[in-house]
Amino acid sequence: MQQRKETGRVEFMSNFKSIVERIRTLETERKNLLLEIEELKKMADSKAKALESEVGMLREEVESLRVLLGAEEPEVDAGQKKKQMRK
Repeated sequence: MQQRKETGRVEFMSNFKSIVERIRTLETERKNLLLEIEELKKMADSKAKALESEVGMLREEVESLRVLLGAEEPEVDAGQKKKQMRK
């Protein structure tokens, strides 16, 4: 009977240690994933800012070429005008 209690206790401790180790592993993985998410968010924000800047430069270039060529503002449909007015 005593030996059976000891065996049960050893099994319990082994299971408990296994669970604790699993929790530690998952917490580490969670921390690493959160760090990776933050890094990816920063990269996405940086890319969006770079694209905004590029689009702005392209708009300026188009406007400069229109002025240089003496071109009038091309006719745009109502949907495009609304989009331009929102910006």
